[in-house]
Amino acid sequence: MSDALEEMYIRRTELKAHERECALRYEYIEKRLEEGSEKFKKLEMLLWGVYPFMIVTIVASKFL
Repeated sequence: MSDALEEMYIRRTELKAHERECALRYEYIEKRLEEGSEKFKKLEMLLWGVYPFMIVTIVASKFL
């Protein structure tokens, strides 16, 4: 019975270590996703800023 308890303790310790590793990994993934989201928002705003310029250029070319 002692061997079974010792084995269970070892597995439990390994599981806790695995859970800590996964928590760190997922925290890092979330951080990277947030950074990517911020970059995407900047690109989106840049794109929306280009649209008026394109429209004005097209309209101006019609009158020139």
